[in-house]
Amino acid sequence: MVDPLRDPDDPELLDPYQSRSLAILVEGARLASGAVRYGKVGKVGSAAVVINRENPLPAGNFGCALDGSSVEVASTLLQLEHTFAAVGRAEAVVYASPTTVDEIEGIADDSGWYAVEELQTVVHRGPASVAAEVRPAVDADLPGIVELLSDELVGNRERLGRWLGHRLDDPRCLLMVVDDGDRIGGFVSGFAERGVGLVEQCVVRPARRRRGVGRSLVVSAAAALRSGGAMLIASQVDEGPGERFAEACGFVAAYPVTAYVRRVDELLD
Repeated sequence: MVDPLRDPDDPELLDPYQSRSLAILVEGARLASGAVRYGKVGKVGSAAVVINRENPLPAGNFGCALDGSSVEVASTLLQLEHTFAAVGRAEAVVYASPTTVDEIEGIADDSGWYAVEELQTVVHRGPASVAAEVRPAVDADLPGIVELLSDELVGNRERLGRWLGHRLDDPRCLLMVVDDGDRIGGFVSGFAERGVGLVEQCVVRPARRRRGVGRSLVVSAAAALRSGGAMLIASQVDEGPGERFAEACGFVAAYPVTAYVRRVDELLD
């Protein structure tokens, strides 16, 4: 039987039309997730963009789906520099996927943008159930989650806590934790809208790593998203170790994503 997600001529790759359709769904969910509470999703030139001043994550504000002529995409990249500078971001971030023009690498290079990360979008195809040790997060867990995030990211703890609180209050968002005695041993976050579920972040306390905690969190998140009505569950992971971890959690590779960054510090004044 032919897998409907795969190109029968190359079972390791998605059919180009299918990969674009899938990317449209996943990127739509990622944009909606980025806009939770105070953010906005809109268009800047030929790009789809989410802007959320409250989101402290480095990739919390980003553009995607850059399509059109070379001139239109180059003009969009210039507009994005000013858009992100206007909201106080030190960097402008764009994710290039099958929804982005094929020539993006050359256009970005000519415009002073740099490829900084190669990612893989993965789709969950394996079984999923909520592990006994994984539970939904509550307000009292937020300081512990902030602590874990602060270890992974440079950011203001008060701002991180406020942003997580916004997400905890939104029924589309998912936040689950594993306890480690009287503290949080790890957490996973997700988002679901219009039948698309995203497993977004999974952070485990260093002392609890390599014990299956991360896998329990991710598989539990997939199960919870599916129970909430998600028909498609996806995530983005780093190439290499991230892909291997995702595969162990029941995900399969779908399409590549390249992150492009442009420093806009000089435009902040």
